[in-house]
Amino acid sequence: MNISFAHSARSTVGIEWEIALIDKNSGELKNVADKVLGELYGPDFSAHPFITGELLMNTVELVSDVHTTVGGAVQDLRGQLAEVRHVTDPLDIDLICSGSHPFAQWQEQVVSNKARYHKLIERTQWWGRNMMIWGIHVHVGVEDKTKVFPLLNALLSYYPHLQALSASSPFWAGEATGYASNRALMFQQLPTAGLPYDLPDWESFEHYVDDLTRTGIIDVVSEVRWDVRPAPKWGTIEFRACDGLSTAEEIGAVAALTQSLTEWFSAKLDAGEELPHLKPWFVRENKWRSARYGLDATIIIDNDGTEVPVREHIHALLTQLRPTAEMLGCAAELEQINLILEKGASYQRQLAVFEENKGDLRDVTLSLARELRDGL
Repeated sequence: MNISFAHSARSTVGIEWEIALIDKNSGELKNVADKVLGELYGPDFSAHPFITGELLMNTVELVSDVHTTVGGAVQDLRGQLAEVRHVTDPLDIDLICSGSHPFAQWQEQVVSNKARYHKLIERTQWWGRNMMIWGIHVHVGVEDKTKVFPLLNALLSYYPHLQALSASSPFWAGEATGYASNRALMFQQLPTAGLPYDLPDWESFEHYVDDLTRTGIIDVVSEVRWDVRPAPKWGTIEFRACDGLSTAEEIGAVAALTQSLTEWFSAKLDAGEELPHLKPWFVRENKWRSARYGLDATIIIDNDGTEVPVREHIHALLTQLRPTAEMLGCAAELEQINLILEKGASYQRQLAVFEENKGDLRDVTLSLARELRDGL
């Protein structure tokens, strides 16, 4: 199977931001995405070009245009968020973003009326219905498909850094899970989701997709739902491992880290350097550790099994990436990684509100709404 890879300017960036709709007073999820999206139709009744629906009717997704800078993409998303609020505020609907809703129950959620979603639920049943999860996806342009898998495999070495910084799902269906990111482990239950296979090149990916298509596992390549995947339609690598983030500052920080890492590795490839390629079993262990412990995780950083605290490694990484970030115009956004380290990742902030309010998950949910409205 030949899979074409669209032309995309190197290290351009696009961001997808999944937003949950909640009752302004109770914090309960509201299954009203169809009404919200309908209010955003154009004069000719055409759908909004960048604000779309998702699997569940309690969610709208904001999709930035393609930008050369992270700042431009974040500003794009801020504008879209304001458009959504123009509709939702008069309806007493508030907005949150986190990897999970603190107390919602899956039985009360409504699946969007699209054939591909109904097919997914029919196949996956209980696991599919439990996908009350929200994330951000960062696309980074790659100018040559031969670079895709060397870059993808190198990015997996820094998977736990991004997952720990974005972890925001410590609660699930009203229970404290003990995990910083319960979403990370929930999402991988879907067929074709989770960590990518250790493929060396584009041709191997084409053979993989051909196998899945011939056996009816997928119909289209976009149904490969890896945590980090090629996006052939857009000519990008798409980093999908991050939990939903409740502030634009965090979105910018995580997107800047993703863009800077990708460009840093791309430049190394151009210079003929060999990129890091962590053993798959270490990658898998790092995913679990960062999902469980978040910013307190100790991670494996090389094939000799060297272990360091992820927080310490993030500090060192910021120093390494600063020249690349300055060249890309995202140094200010990359610096906001320190804001997350100082204020705590979302899972830490949620747990603090939980403790301060004697376990009241409504207060946790409303704190997420305040963060999305006011920032950190």
